[in-house]
Amino acid sequence: MDALLAWYFVSVWGSGYLATKVGLRYAPPFTFLTLRYALGLALMAPLLLVLRPRWPAGPRELGHVVVAGLLMHAVQLGASHYAQYLGMSAGIAALIISSQPLFTALIASRWLGERLVARQWAGVMIGLAGVALVVWHKIDVREIGFGSLLATVIALAGVTAGTLYQRVFCPSVDLYGATCVQFVATLATLAPLAVVVEGFRVHWAWQLGASLAYLVVLSSILAVNVLHTLMRHGQATRVTSMMYLPPLIAVALEYALFGVAPGVLAGIGIAVTCLGVALTAWHSTRAPSAAAVD
Repeated sequence: MDALLAWYFVSVWGSGYLATKVGLRYAPPFTFLTLRYALGLALMAPLLLVLRPRWPAGPRELGHVVVAGLLMHAVQLGASHYAQYLGMSAGIAALIISSQPLFTALIASRWLGERLVARQWAGVMIGLAGVALVVWHKIDVREIGFGSLLATVIALAGVTAGTLYQRVFCPSVDLYGATCVQFVATLATLAPLAVVVEGFRVHWAWQLGASLAYLVVLSSILAVNVLHTLMRHGQATRVTSMMYLPPLIAVALEYALFGVAPGVLAGIGIAVTCLGVALTAWHSTRAPSAAAVD
């Protein structure tokens, strides 16, 4: 089951790059995200009436859920979307954000007590090198401005901190109840920015609606919950090593939808990335030192 969930996450996260690219043509980033989370709450309301999830127990747990949600949703997506809005190329953004497993490994080994063997450290580095090869043809250093670079680094910090924070401080929270709380907190944070900074400009079109529906249902609700579920079941570095794979999905979809074929370098990068993920995620029953520390 975990393998199926992992492939679902990778597929949706990778295709989300294209859906976001479409959506940002019709609304600036904070406005687009405000619409995204407002739609998310509207769609979740009937689901919550049926599921009757357990809500955070007390102010302490509620606070932890809100912090994790703001890091994962408001900080990560707000910053990454704004970087694209400022002109950051998809290649550079994908490369920077895909370095998350490296930072997760460093944090997990230092502060969460996770013991990584040499094979896993090698996998982390090999995977990052593979992603660099895959997106190399899209990288244009002339498009790197200080603002867009800073926003992308903030997005990287947000997704890394958010996934680890929820794993440590919200290990048993009901994911659907937590998602609703996090959507409310994110909407309350981004809506004022959409109005004050962007004037809430929206060019309504069916493409915008399709992009929002895809990102809300398959990504914000399902894929994020899948990620947190996998984090509960496995070692943080092993799980987040999957973040190397979404750029590969994006390349494959770009070829399927727009006929943009990856070059030889990208093909080599795909193979290298898969090797890196395999080395990081493979768990040998004969190596207890690499076991997950829950």
